[in-house]
Amino acid sequence: MCGIVGYIGKNQAAEVILDGLAKLEYRGYDSAGMAVYDGDKIKYMKSVGRLKVLEEITHGGEKMPGHVGIGHTRWATHGVPNTTNSHPHFNTK
Repeated sequence: MCGIVGYIGKNQAAEVILDGLAKLEYRGYDSAGMAVYDGDKIKYMKSVGRLKVLEEITHGGEKMPGHVGIGHTRWATHGVPNTTNSHPHFNTK
């Protein structure tokens, strides 16, 4: 099962999102990612495996400042677990 956490507020979104995704952790997912808007651009990071990997590459969310964001865990029902298939998907076009 997948899990989605969104946040808009005064706190740093990435930290709140990581905490919310941790509460959904025991759902059999194979990848996780998040996107945060810093007021100028959207930054996103995705990882394969447990949520701990996403926490590590974002330094607990510190590498993704901003007050608006979304996080997503994915359970592979199609496609192999990799960063391309991880959510959230992002398109610059």
